[in-house]
Amino acid sequence: MFPRDFAWGAGTAAYQIEGGWQADSKGPSIWDTFCHEKGKVFGDQNGDVACNSYELWEKDLECIRKLGLTHYRFSLSWSRLLPEGTTRHVNQKGVQYYNKVIDDLLACNVSPMVTLYHFDLPQALQDQGGWKSPSTASLFDSYAKFCFQTFGDRVKLWITINEPYVCAKLGHEDGIHAPGLKEPGTTAYLVGHNMLRAHAMAWQSYDSLYRSKQGGQVSLAINSDWVEPFSTDCNEDIAATERYLAFSLGWFAWPVFVTGDYPEIMRSAIDAQSRKLGHKDSSRLPSFSKDEPSVLGTADFFALNYYTSRKVKPGGGCGRMMCMKSDRDAAEVLDPSWPICGVSWLAVVPDGLRKLLKYIKDTFNNPTVYITENGFSQLGPVEIEDVQRAEFYKDTILKVAEAIQEDGVRVRGYFAWSLLDNFEWADGFSVRFGLFHVDFADEMRSRTVYRSGQEYAKMILKHKLGK
Repeated sequence: MFPRDFAWGAGTAAYQIEGGWQADSKGPSIWDTFCHEKGKVFGDQNGDVACNSYELWEKDLECIRKLGLTHYRFSLSWSRLLPEGTTRHVNQKGVQYYNKVIDDLLACNVSPMVTLYHFDLPQALQDQGGWKSPSTASLFDSYAKFCFQTFGDRVKLWITINEPYVCAKLGHEDGIHAPGLKEPGTTAYLVGHNMLRAHAMAWQSYDSLYRSKQGGQVSLAINSDWVEPFSTDCNEDIAATERYLAFSLGWFAWPVFVTGDYPEIMRSAIDAQSRKLGHKDSSRLPSFSKDEPSVLGTADFFALNYYTSRKVKPGGGCGRMMCMKSDRDAAEVLDPSWPICGVSWLAVVPDGLRKLLKYIKDTFNNPTVYITENGFSQLGPVEIEDVQRAEFYKDTILKVAEAIQEDGVRVRGYFAWSLLDNFEWADGFSVRFGLFHVDFADEMRSRTVYRSGQEYAKMILKHKLGK
């Protein structure tokens, strides 16, 4: 059903699980700063302790072993390793922590997939302009080289940046993620551009300095919904759907996998909207410099984060305000036949993942694909017997199998999001994605496997037994 070497994984992110926000000389990140301001996060909650994985790593390892995972995806906290964001000051306690995580995983025959950046920029770099500053790309490259040098002898799968779309839009246009900026219509494009530059620099560094000795692979994790026209026989809806894909998946995948530049439909829409609103100067969408290495080809696999699907039609609002929605001119709509899981934005559409995988194969030259995030949320009272989520995983993994067998998509791994209930960004602890429940009222943050975790473990074991 799946390739013998298929990666069965689960994922986490440093700020969401580690806690220890000031432990052992760690520097603050933008999420530390953001959460400590009133009114930014559900219930004014924060990740100061979270799952306390910094102190309770062995508990996490028990969960990983109980599931029988072959791979575990986690992120490094940039400010735990480099408190000031630069290699001038290395925090050896942070290095020791991640060395232990990696070594313990390998001792249990679990391969690490390591994410260098999962939303938590060191505050020291934000104070210097953050991702709006072109210089942050080269600082990220220095950080990446430090990590490759320090951990790359044991890590063979790297993600440079997780979901640059989310960081750019939610953090710099909508203001609901750190650093909480609301600068519509301009900053998100600049941030996305600098993140692509940062990724390309890090990939080029790995390729030229480390690949021959370490033999690893590097990519960036791109999030995308599957989208379809609201009405399949309406040309306006079809065109809106194409714009929507260009402004989400295409924004980051097109430069890396197709042309080395942004989708033409994105470029022309932004330029046209700018002229319409009286902006006649240079485009709000930056251009890649010919003086820097090309972003084209800077991915050894396609890392996909998929959660939900949408129907699309023209529209998007913003009125005369310059923003991404008015550039895109495409509104997303939920199909009423799709069940909603927990949070309002997450419709359960396993078949959407299969369709998206086929689209990626056809559009991006049939790359090797790792599904680096996919999950199902829970709200309200805790349900350890989470039957609906267990069925979701069965249905979704079946669709992945169909994509491999019937559509010829080269999927090489599936990572459930997430290993643990954790700090879910602006939703705090009110939303739970874990295969294990974490009791945040318990000082020891006890972990209890959900039924969905047990069922996922059975699916993994069945594969290992060749059934």
